[in-house]
Amino acid sequence: SRSNHSANYFVEDLGNGVTLEMVEIPPGKFMMGSPENEKKRSSFESPQHQVTVPRFFMARYPLTQTQYSAITGNNPSYFKGDNLPVERVSWNDAVAFCKKLSQKTGKDYRLPSEAQWEYACRAGTTTPFYFGESITPDLVNYDGNFPYADAPKGQYRQQTTEVGSFPPNAFGLYDMHGNVWEWCLDDWHENYINAVSGVLTCGSSWYSQDNNSYKPRRGGCRRSDAQTCRSANRDWSARDTLNEDLGFRVLFCSRTL
Repeated sequence: SRSNHSANYFVEDLGNGVTLEMVEIPPGKFMMGSPENEKKRSSFESPQHQVTVPRFFMARYPLTQTQYSAITGNNPSYFKGDNLPVERVSWNDAVAFCKKLSQKTGKDYRLPSEAQWEYACRAGTTTPFYFGESITPDLVNYDGNFPYADAPKGQYRQQTTEVGSFPPNAFGLYDMHGNVWEWCLDDWHENYINAVSGVLTCGSSWYSQDNNSYKPRRGGCRRSDAQTCRSANRDWSARDTLNEDLGFRVLFCSRTL
């Protein structure tokens, strides 16, 4: 199941046999947000706007507990397991992890911006999910009692699952829908009315003037209904929030690899 869909990827050595697989995300344009006819969409996802995204490398999986503890020396997670996603990490913790990882490797690791996250999640799709019009618990770890559109009800696992347990998207990324929410770098904005459309510089993110203490999270989690796991869906938490449904994945921008 762990096939390599991307022509370009590399493995970062975190020490003691722990590795971090980074996948090349090709440059391109996409429509960020959801179309007005998408079922269960929220005003947070409007207006749809085109964004041009330069190439970057993104972690194939949400950060695991083994990876997190290799760099920080601790594992705050509620659900314990080497290959389970790390959770109970605040936005501040995630940013601190990226700084430590950057110091160790000499690369500029950071959290994804919302635009980079959604572009990577969609992997060229315009449907509500990268799997298509709906999802099932065979494809995503979410609360199967609350399906999307016409999909049937299904299993609710009530816990996180090992990263890579479900099929990847076309970029070779796993668990972008469900399992754990993933922090993004930007400040929280209620909608895209003042969003920067057009061309992103790699690693650019959308900050407020007032040092916003709320940060976006993406992808939904094991407890979410299906609609919350849509590619366009976005929500927020205070930057010091810790809970067992919130993790992260890393990326870096590179012109050399």
